[in-house]
Amino acid sequence: MSDQVQTSDETPNQSVDNKDSTVKSDKIVGYFELLQTNSNFRWLWAGQLVSLLGDWFNIIASAILIHNLTESGLALGILFTIRMLAPFLIAPIAGICADRYNRKHILIATDIVRGLLLIGFLFVRDENDIWLLYVLITLLFGVSGFFSPARSAILPDITVRSELGTANALSATTWSVMLALGAAIGGFTAGLFGVYTAFIIDGLTFFISAGLLLQIKLPIAFAAKASRFERSKSSAMGYMLRHPDILFIALHKGAIALLLSSGFQVALVGIAKNHFIIGDDGAIGLGVMYCMGGVGSGIGPIVARIWTGDRDKPLRWSISLGYCIGTIGLTIAAPLLSFPIVVLGGFIRSVGGGIAWVFSTQLLLQRAPNEIRGRIFGTEFALFTLMGAVASATVGAMMDLFGVQLVLWGMTALPLIPAILWWLWQVRHNKVISK
Repeated sequence: MSDQVQTSDETPNQSVDNKDSTVKSDKIVGYFELLQTNSNFRWLWAGQLVSLLGDWFNIIASAILIHNLTESGLALGILFTIRMLAPFLIAPIAGICADRYNRKHILIATDIVRGLLLIGFLFVRDENDIWLLYVLITLLFGVSGFFSPARSAILPDITVRSELGTANALSATTWSVMLALGAAIGGFTAGLFGVYTAFIIDGLTFFISAGLLLQIKLPIAFAAKASRFERSKSSAMGYMLRHPDILFIALHKGAIALLLSSGFQVALVGIAKNHFIIGDDGAIGLGVMYCMGGVGSGIGPIVARIWTGDRDKPLRWSISLGYCIGTIGLTIAAPLLSFPIVVLGGFIRSVGGGIAWVFSTQLLLQRAPNEIRGRIFGTEFALFTLMGAVASATVGAMMDLFGVQLVLWGMTALPLIPAILWWLWQVRHNKVISK
């Protein structure tokens, strides 16, 4: 059976399920209702569920392996920098591919390639193999650079308008829950059975995910999508400069990575290895901290969405609130008073970061036109990974010079910068709209 169903160009966000072709109302659907009635999203969600579990196995295992082989904060920072910089270099091309080619096929191909790359991680055995680990991380996350824009862009293709906000929130919550489970299970797996077992599990999850994604039936015919791409060859940055509101929304993930999340993830490794050592080489402690971070980033947007729904203004104002909550979390964690308090601070930080992340994505999904959506998400992802690389490298180097605690104190007020700037933009944006 063909994996596409023809729809008109005038309704790009209307999904036609292969089994559930009934046109849905504008009433916002619930999370369980979405999974029950939309089989396309169900397959996409199931693939995400499996592959994300492996992703967090990989993060824990890679961080522990690099620290065991080098015992260097700089080397650890380089690892996290590569994880972010590799997809940054790919993202502009990936965005074009997501608009030009079959988004489902891109997702499947990247999963298969990433599964094969994980085999190489098994050959990193001593300090002389660090170069191989860096090369493999570069390739793995370079390929991932094609996956993320395609997955973001495909979401409106397989949902109707009333499902879009629910699908975005559920996808983000799934990311957070799998961060929690994957980090916790990955930490225990690496601590009890070794990092190479974690790498093997990660590779298997990619192949399982590819099989699940194969079941998706895209609602937009390839020819129609290619035609729209030909009619819209403007660059994402050119479009966003003409539509500054879209540009400022797309900057949020870069701000989150630079000022709230990526550097903190590097700092957590230092905390687990040098301050609160739980499990072999701190693997279990690191897993617990990542786990609670995932729980927080999942709970934050779900709870906040009770108030905001999919309404534009509440979504916008809640983004600034998210940054402020993140600052509170960093302030609680910075003194390193005890392991539970650090975990609590990380949890609160992730609540704020999750709100800003999910709501900025929702605004883009609602406002970005389909024919350039992939390029916009590709540009957003490029900014996110670039800023994440800068934060990771900076924090890794600063930890070697000043220690984890002082670095954390330096990070506490940084999220207030985008909070204030976004608030000022909303004041101006509302005045323009009201005219």
